[in-house]
Amino acid sequence: MLFFLVFESPEITSYEVELIGPALKGTINFLRSCSKVPSIKRVVVTLSLATGEFTGKPLTPELWYTLSKTLAEEAAWKFSKENGIDMVTIHPGWVLGPLLQPTLNFSVEEIIKLINGVQTYDNPSYAWVDVRDVANAHIQAFELEEARGRYCLVGTVSHRSDRLNTLHKLYPDIQILEKWKDEPTGVPTHQVSQEKAKSLGIHFIPLELSIKDTIESLEEKNYITF
Repeated sequence: MLFFLVFESPEITSYEVELIGPALKGTINFLRSCSKVPSIKRVVVTLSLATGEFTGKPLTPELWYTLSKTLAEEAAWKFSKENGIDMVTIHPGWVLGPLLQPTLNFSVEEIIKLINGVQTYDNPSYAWVDVRDVANAHIQAFELEEARGRYCLVGTVSHRSDRLNTLHKLYPDIQILEKWKDEPTGVPTHQVSQEKAKSLGIHFIPLELSIKDTIESLEEKNYITF
């Protein structure tokens, strides 16, 4: 049996109440239910690459999300060890690819913003992974007996300018306004090791293909038109 734990709360009024509480309680409630069923041999928990980012700095809205994921993971490992649960955790970065759900997720909205254009872009590095690689990693983490611990899933780390260049390459007729706060450097600020993820048999889908398939899915669902 495989559990996916996904927590999203797009409109937050109280970060501690609406992020920290549900993340902790939801995770422990799932694991507590699993511990009561002897036939469950392994639990795969979906978390986030953000669990490796909290540094104890003052909490901004983005860091409240990061803290909620970090505390949920700490609680999950503690509970699983105390209750003899064989648990594996999956930590994807920003997720792209074809949409199954009827609503937009935060990662895909980034692509729509690039297509629609904004007044001024900043140029941070983001860690991206295709949703099909995320799904495959969950299956492999569940089925492979040797799977253990945490798996960070990142196919590519790229700047926003890199994604704009990819959009221009795929759709040269699109006129996208480009005005940068800082001059694009083209050099990612960090990298994430793929070694452990590849031990699950994951061969990461290139970011260009993920962007192409994302845009085709958005067209199909009438979120964008060219």
